[in-house]
Amino acid sequence: MDTFREEHQESLTATCRLLGRSRQVYYRRIRSHREYRQKATAVVAMVNTVRMEQPRIGTRKLYHLLKEDLKRINVGRDRLFAILRANHMLVRPKRSYHITTDSHHRFRKHGNTVKGLSIHRPEQVWVSDITYVGNRKNPMYLALVTDAYSKKIVGYDLSDSLSLPGSYRALKMASNGRTTEHPLIHHSDRGLQYCSDGYQALLAKNKIKSSMTEAYDPYENAVAERVNGILKQEFLLSSDNLDLKTMKRLVSNSVRIYNNKRPHYSCHYLTPQQMHGQQEITMRTYKSQKLNGTMAVELN
Repeated sequence: MDTFREEHQESLTATCRLLGRSRQVYYRRIRSHREYRQKATAVVAMVNTVRMEQPRIGTRKLYHLLKEDLKRINVGRDRLFAILRANHMLVRPKRSYHITTDSHHRFRKHGNTVKGLSIHRPEQVWVSDITYVGNRKNPMYLALVTDAYSKKIVGYDLSDSLSLPGSYRALKMASNGRTTEHPLIHHSDRGLQYCSDGYQALLAKNKIKSSMTEAYDPYENAVAERVNGILKQEFLLSSDNLDLKTMKRLVSNSVRIYNNKRPHYSCHYLTPQQMHGQQEITMRTYKSQKLNGTMAVELN
């Protein structure tokens, strides 16, 4: 054994000399490669733990959630991106579109009262929208009411119909959970559900002012559109062929995780629940040229 080891060392020395490299450099590279693999394995395990609950959460938010653990093994944001890229774990955005708005109806359409409005507290503006989360075999529609300041989902309902009851139940949940009596605006598109007598009566009963987009443009209700996309893309709500009862449980769990665990850039990486519990922080916003003076849109 000793003879074999000596022959191996001599052979290695000769090879290194031939390549113009020292044995120390050779062993240093081996050690560095081994340490990198160990770090990468640890990082992948951390990411998989988070993605068990948030399957498609992006790398920047992963870095925020795992920052302290990553710091202990000397992994920064760029290294995190590199490891996830090497392991094919970067999230690519998905695009899907289904029309859920019917604005051709007899009911009154309200004006846009959030145009140019500065949003600075929770329960100042709620935004509502309906998104398609089913498939051709099991069409389902998720009605959401979201606080524009905190991005907290304050009301939701999943049903197999685009009719009024789903949106009505989501608004009723939001109204029942309201914690202040400050003036509140409800902003939505001009869909039949939101313009209907029953929906408007519930708004009036809770002293909530109605505001609506002036034309179909997703930028006019961008907060609601963004939250729809997060639930569908990051929580995979449209990827399984599930029955309505099972899907309702999945939606409820996804909303709970979204509200309490998912950080938002616009909330300075607070969760929606944390942001909703205070009103001192100014939310981050940007204005798209397409907005043309309408409500500032949040970065995710």
